[in-house]
Amino acid sequence: MKRFLVFVLTLFAIVAMSSAAVVNVVASSSDLKAIADYIGGNHVSVKAIVTGKDNPHFVEVLPSYMVMVSRANIYFKLGLGLDFWAQPIIDGSRNDRLVIVDCSEGIDVLGKPAGPVNASMGDVHPEGNPHYQLDPANGLVIARNIEKGLAQVDPGNAGSYEAALKQFETELGSKIETWKKEAEPLAGMEIVTYHESWAYFCRAFGIKVAGFIEPKPGIEPTASHTAELITLMKARGIKIIGKEPYYSDRAPRAIAAATGAKVVDLPPSVGGAEGADNYFSLFEVLISRLMSAARNEP
Repeated sequence: MKRFLVFVLTLFAIVAMSSAAVVNVVASSSDLKAIADYIGGNHVSVKAIVTGKDNPHFVEVLPSYMVMVSRANIYFKLGLGLDFWAQPIIDGSRNDRLVIVDCSEGIDVLGKPAGPVNASMGDVHPEGNPHYQLDPANGLVIARNIEKGLAQVDPGNAGSYEAALKQFETELGSKIETWKKEAEPLAGMEIVTYHESWAYFCRAFGIKVAGFIEPKPGIEPTASHTAELITLMKARGIKIIGKEPYYSDRAPRAIAAATGAKVVDLPPSVGGAEGADNYFSLFEVLISRLMSAARNEP
């Protein structure tokens, strides 16, 4: 009888554990997913719309995304107009219970246009540069927004989310100090990038962006702009071209051949390159690749 009672109690415990509610989360990007996974732990199941190798500016609104969001408890947005495509997905999900969190809340936004924005300016974001996740200090802001959202939809596990946030803050704070020391040789260096993705990253590590391969955001390189950029790079001795994985390397390679510069693939998001598997390792990959290029390593 005693053995039977132990068996029954064990069975009830297993059933209770297996039936524990898991918060279904959808995030616009792999970066938000990575941080939500860290804060949520085993209390959450997180899916991302955009992978690290996708261009977040252009996302097709698919029915499968709407189905994904229809089953979610909470949606984490990038905000600042980058994931404008998220709203049609959310609307199409017909999920009236969905909690939406804008993870850009509280960010010190760079690149806000001084005046009206129109199509002649290219793909300019009226609310400012939306690539804020590339300053690791902003990872703390993102994590706090995510913790607040998870505690709202799952108050029973609020203590767990708060503890994970404190651990994240401690770990990231320590890593930021290490990264800044490692990246000291990059301070003051000028580079050229394909798109205006790197304002926050470069501010964080003291790097200067001298120009862009795109003549205007979202506009394909032109012959005249490329010629001007080659002249600029030769005059200033700029030897690094940063390129996101989803852009063509045709123009960067041509410019590199004309200037002696090196093209460096820089993943702007988690999963965008081998080894960039989480929010921390993303910065380790970026700093390592730039340091290797600065040392002119093969």
